[in-house]
Amino acid sequence: MTPRLFTERLCLRPPQASDAGAMQLFAADPRVARMTTSIPHPYPPGAAAVYLTQDSAKAREWKWAIDATPSGGAEFLGVVGYKPELAEIGYWVGPPFWNTGYATEAVRTTIDHLFNTQPLAAIHAGCFTDNPASAAVLEKLGFAWTGVVQRFSVARGEEAETRLGRVTRDGWAARRVAG
Repeated sequence: MTPRLFTERLCLRPPQASDAGAMQLFAADPRVARMTTSIPHPYPPGAAAVYLTQDSAKAREWKWAIDATPSGGAEFLGVVGYKPELAEIGYWVGPPFWNTGYATEAVRTTIDHLFNTQPLAAIHAGCFTDNPASAAVLEKLGFAWTGVVQRFSVARGEEAETRLGRVTRDGWAARRVAG
């Protein structure tokens, strides 16, 4: 079961049926879809509802909805996902919430949770090289770039150059102590 995680402004919680409308709207935006590996564009009607009913265990992914209601904000801002078999985190946030710090806050909290509850040496992440906003989130969180590979983007219908990064448990702990 995916636990609820809290920050000053956010609740990261299991996705729920009431997220479908906002998820459908944001995931259908080509600016969002093109920056992910798995969101298609055009986004099919009802795809969000299907995603929300997928069993995380069967999908081999933990997923959290980013919810800003604790601070009086919107119920659904985006998603953070974690693939345990790859120790890889991914995320996206709807365009109305870009440049608000929500992605950084949500990913930071998720990484804290993972390092506090899982025997991980490192957590990995990646972003397309033409996505400087996502790269900035990872850099703020102390990810070191480890290489560039090609990953398929469903929305683009082709491979896209992808920067890979990782943050180690020791590096994360040192950053948290340093403040």
